[in-house]
Amino acid sequence: MTELDAAAARVADRLIARGETVAVAESSAGGLVAAALLAVPGASRYFLGGAVVYTGEAREALLRITPVEMAGLRSSSEPYAALLARTVRERLGASWGLAETGAAGPTGNRYGDAAGHSCIAVDGPSRRVTTVETGSADRAGNMTVFALAALAELEAALG
Repeated sequence: MTELDAAAARVADRLIARGETVAVAESSAGGLVAAALLAVPGASRYFLGGAVVYTGEAREALLRITPVEMAGLRSSSEPYAALLARTVRERLGASWGLAETGAAGPTGNRYGDAAGHSCIAVDGPSRRVTTVETGSADRAGNMTVFALAALAELEAALG
């Protein structure tokens, strides 16, 4: 069992025990958060859905976040991650929304963030927002770190 599998299993156990659900919106983790949660047997009891929101077009089409709602926000920021988490939770009717947005690498993003930068948010009965900086240009490695960090934030919120 990988570290990612173990983290997803812990989150799944807590969600099932609490009778709660989660919806996921991720970007630079590329679907690893959703894949890890769905790999746990019994996922249909707690996982309502997810989206890889990698572009503005995806954000508008999948989550219906309009340019008006984006006024004053930029991607790869804590306020944007919080908006994603809240929106995916509301749209899917989940107990919890989990969001991740950043720059996996090997270069930074167009907003000036270096590779290895990710903002993660949890929205639900409690809220959490954090930024992860790996200092690494390893795209696949960063994606895994971002997914682990997102699951860790949700696990902490679940208590």
